[in-house]
Amino acid sequence: MWPELVSEDSRRELGHFLRSRRERITPAEVALPAGGRRRAPGLRREEVAVLAGLSPTWYTYLEQGRDIHPSAQVLDSLARVLRLSEDERRYLHRLAHGHIGMPRPLADQATAEAIVQQLVATAADSPYPVYAANTYGDVIAWNHAATGYYTDFGRFPEGRRNMIIWLLTSPEAKQRLADWSRDASDIVARWRAITANLDDDDPRLQAMVSELREHSPEFGRWWDRHDVSEHRSRLRRFRHPELGEQTMRLIVVRAPEFEPWIVAFHLPIHGVA
Repeated sequence: MWPELVSEDSRRELGHFLRSRRERITPAEVALPAGGRRRAPGLRREEVAVLAGLSPTWYTYLEQGRDIHPSAQVLDSLARVLRLSEDERRYLHRLAHGHIGMPRPLADQATAEAIVQQLVATAADSPYPVYAANTYGDVIAWNHAATGYYTDFGRFPEGRRNMIIWLLTSPEAKQRLADWSRDASDIVARWRAITANLDDDDPRLQAMVSELREHSPEFGRWWDRHDVSEHRSRLRRFRHPELGEQTMRLIVVRAPEFEPWIVAFHLPIHGVA
């Protein structure tokens, strides 16, 4: 069955989209003989199915918008055969599953790491914290202001520069965040939503969950509640060691160019209790 969040309209659009991409590919482009006269442009359904390693009947059902559920691997195989761009591949996953699956770097672009590092570097002199982290919470870049509001991640070994682990297990985090319990439980709910794109047996995710359960009793309770929260804007109160209590609006920025990384910006809020 299709996931409940995938509507009949999405299935219908998926079929239309596959057909439109199929019709723009010539047999010569995929090393197939043109054969006799073709009634329609592009590849036949049977040809796409064979090239993608699928049953012709199953692929026909997919184009017809029937109630079947293609795996992420099948979708990527079709994307390869139909020569989809990365944006088109993401769209294919979104139509079929409601999300884009594991993102890939866009072609002819700088690496995701280089982009987020450069983006954070533009805020080097900002008095407000900016940092970049990935799906697992690994912090790859941060400005000087982030060391005052959060911590100096440069003090940690490279493999331990992790916002989630620091926030949930460090006594310093409880000092810096005035509403630590609320912020920490929110981080757990956001992380659960983000990791929905990972496999259940993802070794890094399993290792982190085990470590956090061991070192943070609160994490175990929050994780087992299965609360989820999107990366929406929210207020966060800090206890800055020099500036005292400060309230910031946390803004998380994502873009296809640098997934799976995010960049967290903090905007000043004046007059908020």
